[in-house]
Amino acid sequence: MAHTHQSREPEAHDHEPGPGHDHGRGPHQHHHEPHAAADMGRAFAIGIGLNAAFVLAEVGAGLWSSSLALLADAGHNLSDVLALLLAWGAAVLARRAPAGRRTYGLRKATILASLANAIMLLIAVGAIASESVRRLMHPTAISTGLVMLTAALGVGINTATALLFFRRRGEDLNVRGAFLHMAGDAAVSLAVVIGAGVIAATSLFWIDPALSLLIAGVIVLGTWTLLRDSVDLALDAAPRGIDVTAVRQWLCALPGVDEVHDLHVWAMSTTETALTAHLIRPANDDGDAFLHAACEGLARRFNIGHATLQVETDAAMACRLASAEVV
Repeated sequence: MAHTHQSREPEAHDHEPGPGHDHGRGPHQHHHEPHAAADMGRAFAIGIGLNAAFVLAEVGAGLWSSSLALLADAGHNLSDVLALLLAWGAAVLARRAPAGRRTYGLRKATILASLANAIMLLIAVGAIASESVRRLMHPTAISTGLVMLTAALGVGINTATALLFFRRRGEDLNVRGAFLHMAGDAAVSLAVVIGAGVIAATSLFWIDPALSLLIAGVIVLGTWTLLRDSVDLALDAAPRGIDVTAVRQWLCALPGVDEVHDLHVWAMSTTETALTAHLIRPANDDGDAFLHAACEGLARRFNIGHATLQVETDAAMACRLASAEVV
């Protein structure tokens, strides 16, 4: 008869068994201090306030100066304000406790938010590119001085906002999306300043819509990895940075384990990773201690903080999920 044990969340004093013993925590642990969430909340609030005010100023300056590049940048910044609101809301929802049918809570909201942000940016790119092509065929004079002044203000605001998210950009895809948005905006605003300066010196007004197309290209390049990673996580792929083969090998090398099957690794949110697996372990006389230590090892070595392991002691009892083709 096979025995089934399910793991619990590891505690800090657990010890990792077998090979690959590792006492240090990895750089991307999802167990953040309580003040980290508050810090990100303040970062989102400041970023949204600054950028919303700048969008209004940029739209007014763009209409007054007839600059398509400035209006394109304003549209981009508006999408970023919405993206920040979406990311902030998702981060708040992710902290809500599981209840009722939502046994994982609302953690996946952060993944959906990052996916929505990427899609919103691509829609904005389409609108910018369409108007840029039209304006290229019919160039319009612009007030270069006002454009340069407004865009320079954007460089400062977007750089300051990006720095708010800089520290945690590698820990959370949602925060990384916010950082990329703001850093990209700073670069785009700088390009608008340079472009307006060139127009002032040469009176080549086609540079303005050409610069808008360049902005669209920059947005696409910056959004591609965010879109790719968001789609992967939404489809329950293992997060980038976690080598599933290495996880399987590590589990196979644990004391007494003969085989590992039905291994699944997926993202519960943009910061939390889950795993389920079946282990064949005939001599399972230390079952609870083994599971306790195995889960701590997964958390320390692979940043997998929510592991569920099923131990099977009789290899002759075929598990219906043992085949690699069965999910």
